[in-house]
Amino acid sequence: MKITIAGKEQELNFGVRFVRELDKVAGMEAGGMSLGMGLTKSLPALNAYDPAVLSDVIYSATFRNSPRVGRNDVDDYLDGLTSVKEFEKLFDDVSKEVKKANVLKVALKNMQA
Repeated sequence: MKITIAGKEQELNFGVRFVRELDKVAGMEAGGMSLGMGLTKSLPALNAYDPAVLSDVIYSATFRNSPRVGRNDVDDYLDGLTSVKEFEKLFDDVSKEVKKANVLKVALKNMQA
């Protein structure tokens, strides 16, 4: 999936490195140790159309891009969407791409069980 943020085309990748990036951005910590859990926390919130989580997911999915956009660029991109339909479509498109990623299918399946 590709989107244009701050005038730069960004490819979104939803593989293992995406999960690691999401853990850095949205994971849990306890006692100074990272517990991961970024995916576990983010996917239900993405399905609930949480805009902050959409921003985290998009930013984490840009890990491979050079130059990579910043988190503020992603927030500004989302804030610049002009209609509710456009915003809903982005949520739906990102959710669909996440669900298509082979490395995430088992996690998604177990989250629904």
